[in-house]
Amino acid sequence: MKRESGYNTKQKEKLLSFLINNMDKHTNVQQISAFLAEEGTPLGTATIYRQLDRLVEQGEVRKYVIDGKTGACYQYINASEGCKTHFHLKCLRCERLIHTDCAVLAELDQHIEEHHGFTVDPSKTVFYGVCSDCGRLEEK
Repeated sequence: MKRESGYNTKQKEKLLSFLINNMDKHTNVQQISAFLAEEGTPLGTATIYRQLDRLVEQGEVRKYVIDGKTGACYQYINASEGCKTHFHLKCLRCERLIHTDCAVLAELDQHIEEHHGFTVDPSKTVFYGVCSDCGRLEEK
C-alpha cells in the first residue's frame, strides 16, 4: 500500500512538472496523459481530471472552458505574473499563450463595464489568433 502511495505521488509530481514546464500554453488532458505515458508514469484520464480539479481548487492551476464541445484547457499559474489582471492571447498555430498587459485592452474592459454593464474577468479572457512568429512563417 505504501508503494502505491509513492507511485501516485510520483505521478502527481510529473503532472505538476508538465504544467509548470508548459505554463506558456494551455494544455489539455490528452496532452498530459500522453506526456505521463511517455515518462513511464501513465495515469487514467479520470485521475488526471481529479488531480487537475484539486490544483484548480488550490489556486495553482487555471481552467479554461472554451465552449461546450471541446474539453477544458489548463494552465499553471505563476503567482508573480498577476494573471488575474491581464488578458491572454493564444496562437492557434503553435498554441503559445501570451500574457498581455495592454492599456488599450484595459480601456476595452472599462468600456464594456461602463457602457454595457458587464464586468469582464481578464484572467479568463483569451483572444485567439496567430502570433507574429507563426504569421511570419505563413508569409514565407
